[in-house]
Amino acid sequence: MNTKMEDWVAALMQCEQCPLRREGNRGPTRYCGDPSSPLMFVGEGPGGVEDAYGVPLVGPSGQLLDKALWSVGLTRDHIYVTNIVKCRPQNNRTPTLEEGKCCANIHLVKEIELVQPKVIVCLGKVAFQYFYGRTASIMKNRGKWFEYMNIPVMPTYHPAFLLRQTGHSLVESKWQVYYDFKAAVEKAKTTAPDYIYQSTEKPDLLKQYEELRNARHF
Repeated sequence: MNTKMEDWVAALMQCEQCPLRREGNRGPTRYCGDPSSPLMFVGEGPGGVEDAYGVPLVGPSGQLLDKALWSVGLTRDHIYVTNIVKCRPQNNRTPTLEEGKCCANIHLVKEIELVQPKVIVCLGKVAFQYFYGRTASIMKNRGKWFEYMNIPVMPTYHPAFLLRQTGHSLVESKWQVYYDFKAAVEKAKTTAPDYIYQSTEKPDLLKQYEELRNARHF
């Protein structure tokens, strides 16, 4: 972690600028992965496992995300993963668009400035609508490129959405996410062809961040 990223994480850990911080969570969650990656994945907000470990997408949704990433030649240690909202909303509710905008305007904009991603993949409605700048359907817009601050953005479904699907809907949604991720990788490789996008094995994120989990307190 470089000095500027360390400074940002330190400031993030002290943040109390929105009501979400006071909803009974353990405090802000940081990023996971590689800040030098050309690929940034942005989810919605931390759940219970993420709140405990202090990093995004390490619970059931994160495990499904890892499988999807592996299928397109990615591992979590070679991408940058963060959330629109850094603190866990009470009862695992989906953060509101207003909460997403409030938090992202403070922290995510700084992350983008530090990481300078070549491609952003936004997971779910809250992330998509933040980047899109207005209310719109994730169902109708997933898989369609648009730009945010001259950065190509690919919207797709959040892994939590896939976990709620069954039967034919689940199969169809998984294929859609696969093709969206594949398109994002291909676009990233056009600008950063020499970057290594995948390790030989999927990293064990829960083991990797166990020390951070032990350091967090309620």
